[in-house]
This record gives sequence, structure tokens and C-alpha cells, in this order.
Amino acid sequence: MPDQNPATSSLSTPVGAPFPFTARISEDASALALEVSGPGPDRARRTRTYGLRGTAQDDFLDLFEGIARDFGARAPRNRQPEPPAPESPPYRVLLDENLSPDILYGYGDPAVLRVEGPGGACYYLVCTSNDAPDAFPILRSRDLVDWEHRGFAFPRGRTPEWAATGWDQSDFWAPELHRAGEKFLLAFAARQKGGALAIGLAAADHPEGPFTPDAQPLLTGGVIDPHLFVGHGGETFLFWKEDSNDLWPGLLLDLLQRRPDLVERLFPRDEDRRTACLMLALKPWLESLEPMRRFMASQTLIEAVTADFSLVRLRLEEAACREADAILDAMRTKIFAQELDPESRTFLGEKRLVLENDRDWEAHLIEGVWVHKQDGRFFLFYAGNDFSTPEYGTGVAVAPSPLGPYRKMDEPLLRSSKNWLGPGHPSVAEGPDGPPWLFLHAFRPGEAGYKRFRAALALPLRFDGDRVSFG
Repeated sequence: MPDQNPATSSLSTPVGAPFPFTARISEDASALALEVSGPGPDRARRTRTYGLRGTAQDDFLDLFEGIARDFGARAPRNRQPEPPAPESPPYRVLLDENLSPDILYGYGDPAVLRVEGPGGACYYLVCTSNDAPDAFPILRSRDLVDWEHRGFAFPRGRTPEWAATGWDQSDFWAPELHRAGEKFLLAFAARQKGGALAIGLAAADHPEGPFTPDAQPLLTGGVIDPHLFVGHGGETFLFWKEDSNDLWPGLLLDLLQRRPDLVERLFPRDEDRRTACLMLALKPWLESLEPMRRFMASQTLIEAVTADFSLVRLRLEEAACREADAILDAMRTKIFAQELDPESRTFLGEKRLVLENDRDWEAHLIEGVWVHKQDGRFFLFYAGNDFSTPEYGTGVAVAPSPLGPYRKMDEPLLRSSKNWLGPGHPSVAEGPDGPPWLFLHAFRPGEAGYKRFRAALALPLRFDGDRVSFG
């Protein structure tokens, strides 16, 4: 449901758009009703009414799947048939079920740390928990086969004071656990009270905690996916993503509302023009939603843009206006890095842009980076495209130093396959037999989506000069 009512319950596409839609929105205690009028696939005008009964991604997928069927708009990617997929790489399945009833969404964004101890090495895995009351599950294994749930970094009631909590309110994402001197540092993203995503740190004497979070975030202003690279000499670099990805759909609708003639130039397919026009009619409602619900409601517009991302960017460049420049800038995902003193929590030197999305497969975003040093080179593993769909994948870039310059492999290292969809958000740790392993999450076929279960998988890595393959 929206956080507040749209400015008006009667909405319409601006004059001059190729497909005129109108919408009426009403809400009661149990559901939101959306009445849509516009041209159907046969171009005859029709009116249909839909109900949005919840706030889960499936509720939004149901809504827009029905609209697509009735009005010839784009169907959500997660409701389209899966194309033939290649055989899966030789994944080792680490975790494919929740080990505790308090782990709600599986093992998204799994970060693995190998810790040497008197009894031998142990592996610790921490992962995303979204809005679960207990934040960041901690799991332990001695052999990467049998796993124990050892608790949570932030059990309920012990989350950072600055972080928002509550169902559909909190976003505890992408934790990482690292050894820094005598301490274990947990880097993580969370939503501040008031709405913006921020990066925080917490410290503990043991990898199982208890963790004491810093009183204030380390970085603020819409930043996510922290990665700490700790060198053999103790030098530490923080990598992060500036999360502008949720900005450009709204900026694009602002431009199309002023320039509805651009709909036909940006979108060559009829279904995508209809989608853009429908979203123009729904714009006041979209603006009333909190960030993650707005993302889910805007999903088909995002997919219409990324279906031919290079063409959309070219047409925006040709538009040559301030609004188009702002959209293009928001479509560029910027991954930054900067040296960090983990003791004082102060940055050293200047932050540096180390990676941007510039490959077709990445579309409008990259994220979830992890840097691994091998044979004097620095390999940056990262994820690209939309994490909630099968288009998500894993790429690799290589550089002579932690701060770059990085050169990407031409093709993604991992993409969706027959048995696992959307493999991404990688981490690297030394394997049981010495060579490093890559750890990542993936969905089962037909189950991709926000707050859907993600399994933890692994692959032994092989390095040959600048090339990476699987051992």
C-alpha cells in the first residue's frame, strides 16, 4: 500500500503520448483498487479494475501481469517463460534451506571468511537479512559441507541506533566480516531512520560476536554494498556503490511528462511504449510509495528501458537537455574506493572511481564488489543487472593495484543456467585444499524475486594470468 494517498485519485497520461491511459485509485483497509482505461492490444478502448492486496513483490507482479495481458504492455520478466539455458557450472551447493526459523530469506549476498584457530580453520558466512527482526545470520562450517547457525550479528533489539527497523521498513543488506588487527569488523548497509541507505561498521573480539556497532554510520547519502579489502600489511580499502539506481526511473518519467514525444524515440517496441505511457499515468501514485515498493511498482518500466539499454542511452544523449543528462548520470553506477584507517574510522587520501557499468549485460547497474589478490594482480568480482531477475550475473575485472585501473573481462563469468538463476554478489576465500573459492547466491528456477529464498553456492577458482575460470 502507498505511504500516503496520491495527489489525486484520477490520473492520466499527458497529452501527446502515443497511448492515452487514465487511472483511478481507491484504497480501503484491505486493498488498493486500480481502475485502468486505455487502448487494448486491438487498440479498442477498454476499462479494467485490479486489486493490490499486499506489499510483496508477487503482489506487484500479479498486478502488472494482468495489466500487460489486458493492455498489451510489457509483462514482468519474472512472469515470462524462461528461455533455454545452458548447463550449470560445477557449483558446490552450500546452503539450500533455512537452518533456523529466524532466517527468513536464505543466504543472499554471502560473504565468507576463513578463520584459523587452535582446532583448525573455520569458515564463517554472513548474509543479507532484509527486514527480518534478527539481522545478519552468522553460520559456521569446518569443511564447507556441514553448517551450523551461530546466531545473528544484530539480534532483535540490538540493531544500530541509527538504523530503521520493522517489517517493510528496515533494509539490512550485504554484510561482510573481516579481520582487522585483533578485532573482527562487520561492514554492512542499512537504511537510516528517515530513509537514506548508509554504510556502517561494527566490531567484535570473535567472529560470532557480540558485535558493537558504531554510534553513527561510516558513510551516508544513499550508499550500499561495502567491501573491505585488507592487505597483508594491514592496509585497508573500503569499496562501495553510490546507489543512484532508484533515481533514474522517476527522472525519466519527469522528462517524458514534459516531452511525451520522446516515448516513441526511446522505445522501438509497442509493448514498451504502452508500458511507458501507463507509468506516466501512474506517476503520482509511484511517487507516493516508499523506495522498495516504488522499485517493485516501476519494475516493468525498468525492464522496458534495459531491454535495449544502449539504444535508450543513445536517444537520451541525442535529446541534449539538462533533464536527459541527469537521467544518464543516474544510470551510471559508480563504484568508489578509498583507503580507510579501521581504528580511527577515518579515510585517507581521496576517494577514487574504480568501476562503472559499461557492458550491455550489466544494463543499468553493477554492485556487490569483492577484491581478491592473486599472483600480484587484483581481481575485482562484481554483480551486474537486476538482482531480482534472472538477468543478474557475475563479472570480473583485473588491475595492478587495489585502486585500479581495472580492466573488465568482455563477458560475464557467471550467468543464469539450467539449475540456478541470477548468480551474483560474490565473495572469495581460501578453499579447504588451498586454492581460492568463489562464493555467491542464486535463485532456483522460477523463484527469482525480492525477498525470495537465495541459496549459497561455491566454485573453486583457477587463475591464469589475467584470466579466471573454475577449478
